[in-house]
Amino acid sequence: MSVVHSAPKFASSLGVLDALSKALGPMLVSAKEEHGEVVLTVQRDQIENALRLLRDEYQYQQLMEIAGVDYPERAERFECNYCLLSLTKNHRIVVKVHAAENTPVPTVTTLWPVAGWLEREVFDMFGVIFAGNQDLRRILTDYGFEGHPFRKDFPLTGYVELRYSEEDQRVVYEPVELAQDLRQFDFMSPWEGAEYVLPGDEKAPAAPPPPPPAPPPAAPAPAPVKAKAAPKAPAAPKKPAAPRKPKGESK
Repeated sequence: MSVVHSAPKFASSLGVLDALSKALGPMLVSAKEEHGEVVLTVQRDQIENALRLLRDEYQYQQLMEIAGVDYPERAERFECNYCLLSLTKNHRIVVKVHAAENTPVPTVTTLWPVAGWLEREVFDMFGVIFAGNQDLRRILTDYGFEGHPFRKDFPLTGYVELRYSEEDQRVVYEPVELAQDLRQFDFMSPWEGAEYVLPGDEKAPAAPPPPPPAPPPAAPAPAPVKAKAAPKAPAAPKKPAAPRKPKGESK
């Protein structure tokens, strides 16, 4: 038996951008459709009102995620992306706000209680402050962790590492000691010809150098020019033979 649901299998964004832009009015900073998804940027201090309008008036009932992005070159380096889902329309939109390190973002735990954990994650990874969150503490890193790992200026190796000490019977922090140097991956395919010597190739015997290219064939020497022979002098005319005397004629 097939299940019939009012939500379409594939929802269209046709007309959604114009309708939501008009509804948000002065709260809206910019709007666009990118990669088949409607993206709305609103004023930071109006994020709670904007999301309440989208939830109550336009049936975007569910907050799926709050994702942070770091752009260090910007004055307001952080982006908070609120991913909303309409269960009745089977449609998704993204609402963005910008923030700096010292500009808090209003909490939306008044709209979705689950936002408490999502805001804690963005705070832990990026350091974004959410004003009004009553339990804004780290959720992924350890107690006493310094820094925010998803910031672009955070070192890949971190600052300290932790381990369990059998002597102290507790977890201790120590300076980072890497068992090997930090490797950089360029994702080049060795089968397509890497631009460097692959590990282990230095042990292989060196291949003989390729033979030098054959010299181009020499151009044929020009044929020697023969000197013209001098014209021969005309032969001297032969003297006519003396007439023979008849037999019996006396001398």
